[in-house]
Parts: sequence; C-alpha cells; structure tokens
Amino acid sequence: MKKRLLLPLGGVVATGLLSSALVTPAQASGDVAGTPLASQTAAWQIAAFWYGEHKANLIGATPYDVETKVVAKHVSTGGPSADSKPGVVPAIGDEKKSASKSKNVNLPKTTGKVFFLGSDGEPHWCTATSVQSQYHNLVATAGHCVYDTESNDETLDYWVFIPGYYQGKTPWGIYVGKQAFTHYDYDVYEDGDRDYAFVTVYNGVLPNSGAGEVTAKEYDKYPNDDRLVKPDVKYYETLAEAKAHQGKGEIDAVLDTKHPVAAGTPESKTVQVTKDAYLTAKGVDPKAADVSEDESKQFEIHTTKAPKDVPFLSEDGKKEYYKVEEISEPTETVTPTASPSATPTETPAPAKKYKYYYRTFAANYDLDFKVTRFYVRTFTDVGRLGDNVGGQGLAYNQKIGKPVFVFGYPSGSHPDGNYAYSGATLKWSYGKTFAAKAAAIKGEELVGVKSSFTGEGSIGSSWLLNYSSNRRLGYLNGVTIGISDTDKNNRIDTSISPYFDGELYGVYKAAAHLWSGSIVAKY
Repeated sequence: MKKRLLLPLGGVVATGLLSSALVTPAQASGDVAGTPLASQTAAWQIAAFWYGEHKANLIGATPYDVETKVVAKHVSTGGPSADSKPGVVPAIGDEKKSASKSKNVNLPKTTGKVFFLGSDGEPHWCTATSVQSQYHNLVATAGHCVYDTESNDETLDYWVFIPGYYQGKTPWGIYVGKQAFTHYDYDVYEDGDRDYAFVTVYNGVLPNSGAGEVTAKEYDKYPNDDRLVKPDVKYYETLAEAKAHQGKGEIDAVLDTKHPVAAGTPESKTVQVTKDAYLTAKGVDPKAADVSEDESKQFEIHTTKAPKDVPFLSEDGKKEYYKVEEISEPTETVTPTASPSATPTETPAPAKKYKYYYRTFAANYDLDFKVTRFYVRTFTDVGRLGDNVGGQGLAYNQKIGKPVFVFGYPSGSHPDGNYAYSGATLKWSYGKTFAAKAAAIKGEELVGVKSSFTGEGSIGSSWLLNYSSNRRLGYLNGVTIGISDTDKNNRIDTSISPYFDGELYGVYKAAAHLWSGSIVAKY
C-alpha cells in the first residue's frame, strides 16, 4: 500500500476498571498511517449510493472474501507481550460506573456491518463496532476491511458503517467514513500483528421520503451521478401555465415545429427554415410544389463569376438560388484628345458580369414552454454514532487468558459444507483468549479464542472484555482478522485477532480526538 500521512504514536490513558492507575504506553517505534476516506460532498454521494435503487447495493452485498481462512498448521501457540502497563478507555456512558454481571446476553447496539466496494468493484461487507471517542464518531474493525490489500490502491471505496443492519434496514442510519487510521506496519508491510483500523465517521443520515428541490446553480454543486434523482422536465402550452409550475426551476421557450400558426399569433415565433419546412408549414407537399418569386424574401447578388445552374439550394436548405441574369454593358468608343484628326479606337470589352437571386424561407410556429426543475436526494441528519448506539471502551496490554464475548455476523459454511451461519443476524460466542502465531499472515503476536464463527462476514467482529449484558457495554480487546480449523475436523473452531498493545492505543488515540460533523449541513 502507499505511504500516507504519518502521526507519532504514544500518549496517556485514562483510568478504568481494568487498571487502577494512570499509565503511559511504551513509546512505539512505528507510526500511525492516516488516510482520508471521503470529503463532505463525496460523503453525501456515498450515502446516496447505498440508499439508492431501493438499497439494492446494500441488499446485494456479499461478505468480503479476503485473507480470511488461516490454514491450521500455520496457527500455533505464541507469546504476545504487553509493551507497558495494562490500560483501558471506558465505554460511552460508562466513564464513572463499575462493572456488573448479568446471566443474560443482550446483543450490543454498537455492532454492525461496514459496507464498501472491493477491488472487484462489487459491494461487500465486514463486521465492525462503535467505540469510545471524544466526538462519539469512531468505528473499529479489521485493517483489511478498510485498507485495500488486494489492488494495493490505498483504502476501499464508498466505506460506510451501519449499526444494527438487517436485510436492508438501517435503524440508526448510515455513517459514512471520513478518515481511516491503522499502524504504519500494516499500511506498508501488511503485518498481521497490526491488522486493525479505526475510522472516524460523519453524523448518521436517513433518507427523506422524497427528493428536495434546488435551483440549477445549487444542483451543479452535487456530484454528477446517475444514482441521484435527475432533473424533472415538463412542457406547458402557455407561459402562464409554465410559471404556475416553475417552482425553483427554469423556463425555456421551445418551438413546436409541428404546430405552425399565423404570423402575429401570441406566444409564437417566426424563424428561418428550409424550403421543405416552409412548404410543409403552408400545407403544401414539397415534392409537388414550387415557390413563386413573390412568396419569400428575395436578394440580389452581383458577381463576375458565373453561378451554378439554377435553381439550387444551399447546403443547409435555407436558401434557394433561382434566377441568373447576365449584365450587358455597351462598348465605349474613345477619341484621342492629343490629335483631333486621330482615328478613334475601341477599348477592350469589359469582363462579363452577372446578377442572380436567392430567397430565404420563414415559418411561424407556436411556442411551448419547458420547465426544468432540479431535485436531489435529501437526508435527515440523525446525529453522532456514539449518541445513538453508544460506544465500547478499549482495553490494551491485558493478560492473555481472560474470557471475552465475540460479536459479529458470521457467514458461510464450515469446511465440511455445513452452513452454520447466514450472516444476516448478529451472533455471539464466548471463550478465553490464548496466545497464537500465524506466519502465513505475518502474525507473530496474535491472540486466539475458541469460536465456531465461520466465513468472511465474521471478519472485524468485536472481542469485548468484561462485557455487561444489562448495559450492553464492555471493553474492545480484539477484532477478528482470521478463522481456522485447528483440530482438523473440518469445522471452524478458532478466531484470531492482533494483540491490543500500546502501539494499538497510539493508533486509537490519533483517531479518537478528530471531529467529523454532518454531511447535510452544507446543503
């Protein structure tokens, strides 16, 4: 992938349930790679893309099938180590609360799907989750659900997050990605130990029932995209009727060439036409009639060059040359003045001159009035992501072996062909983490958890430590980047994630204090 804006790592973490003191992560040697995803104008276009055509792109999207299955022999026990003391960032709304336990497992509202266009140009999705940030606008997922590792073309296009997505429904709106952050080692080297990303998102939007009308000048500000509502064009017989339906649109007079009227008729216009059109307007068959010399405007041309044989028409058919006359001038006899007795001589005959005539044709037609009104798809700003669904806390440098809940949208079959999950609904699994390695994806400091989640849809699933079911909040401590059948029984049994350490916290911190704003305020 290409090198991007680099930000230094490091920072101070707030106190939380898993750490009783302020700690500073070890200064990392790597850097943060930050990449813009969409400007405000482009974000509006992206939202229109996913909402357009009755959400066909959302409904037709498939799980992202990149770097998912890790061969069992490539998954082995390893030993990620903390690079500083353990630290946490509390969840939204949980900043001053303590953990509590619940026997029920209520699914978090923070988890949803991220949609984007893959390198194949087709719509795909992964799992992602909302996390705590200063402006309640941050999403966490696997790095390869944001950065394009297939075509090596920076980030994936048309990236959006939809919490609680289900069969085309967007209960809390669509949140368009503004800027993505990952570790420099993943951006450049595709290091599996850094396969994570944090994305700031704009305020969510929901589509209005119709399209809003704008002026032509305002319409030009919007992206030229066929998925947007196009201009509405209607014709009216009279100017008064057109003005009654003008709205913010523009009125243009249009000749109705199928409706000739008498000269002087109100709301009509005389224009130069071809000979055939002139005869047709008079109700005469052009093939069976000619035009007398007094029926059209006539013009005289003088020239010393003999014109073509007449009659003939100009190339555009709007002039007919119909008569040629040779101009005869008498020969003059000149008597020399030097000697009165001298013999008179004749001057040479002058060059021949001609004059010929052409005529033009005009017809009077009725005017119709075209009204063009401009409409664009409009959205309602539903506010910030974290204000609507909350945001999970963040935990890093935690001990291996703690239990976590994994929430995601697993999809597809086990290796034996058994389809355990459809990817349509949010699922959960539970287990203790263990150290892992996967050389095939350059992962030397990974963590694993026993989970039957299958398929590409589970990529980006959130691993929540100390999850409180009644508050639906916990601490993000992993994101699924791969799955594996480690016991070789043709059933997926393990999910793997990068180990969340101080370097991850540095990436998080670079993203967590950036404002996004609204994509509809400009319009």
